[in-house]
Amino acid sequence: MTIVINELGQMSNKNPKTRLYVQTELKAGTVILVKNGQGHYLVNVMRINMGDYVSFFNGEQGEWIAEVTKVGKGKANVTVREKVADQIFESDLWYLFAPIKKARLDYMMQKATELGVNLIRPVKTERTNLDRLKFDKLQANAIEAAEQCGRMTVPEIGGMTSLSDLLSEWPEDRKLIFCDEAGDAVQMKDINELDAKWAVLIGPEGGFTDQERQMIRSHKNSVAVTLGPRILRADTAAVVALSLWHSFIGDWSNE
Repeated sequence: MTIVINELGQMSNKNPKTRLYVQTELKAGTVILVKNGQGHYLVNVMRINMGDYVSFFNGEQGEWIAEVTKVGKGKANVTVREKVADQIFESDLWYLFAPIKKARLDYMMQKATELGVNLIRPVKTERTNLDRLKFDKLQANAIEAAEQCGRMTVPEIGGMTSLSDLLSEWPEDRKLIFCDEAGDAVQMKDINELDAKWAVLIGPEGGFTDQERQMIRSHKNSVAVTLGPRILRADTAAVVALSLWHSFIGDWSNE
């Protein structure tokens, strides 16, 4: 059972059965028609009933409790009742990756979302396995992960770009962590620019070419970082790099 504390710090007697992301304004009294995939999930998977409660968030207005007031075939009317938590935004961290095979790509999207990135963007390299991506699927994975992990935002999914274009258009005020499996590199704990904006770049399954590695390393905002003595798969490297960033630079470092 989920214990909900409202915005006044009081325990709420409304315990939600599930949590959903919606793209609509949230305020007391608003009736939201939950349909399509979310409606199927509520009615056929969660088997909600009249009087049950769900939790809503829209990435801007915090967390709200809502009551199921009508149930139909694959859809439900849910009436927003009260705000239970103020909005919390994630750390300003970008996750950049060379697309990989579908099953592992789904995993990467879920874990990057759970680990609090606020922008996810695919980068085409010479050894990239996939040229086309289903961006609606990427977005759906990010939304589902955000709903399950309790974060109040859904990361933005950027369009695919080439590595050269990415570096040529790179913002002046953001550092780039280059997870390099070869050559001299520092450990994440030795980075001392804690107040900078950051991005993490993970390469393709076959690694970056020598030319690409040199191009990345020569960029003035790039910081080559080691992830340890073993060569990691791309999806494993993503989890390790993002976890290390949070441990030494991000929101875990202040706990």
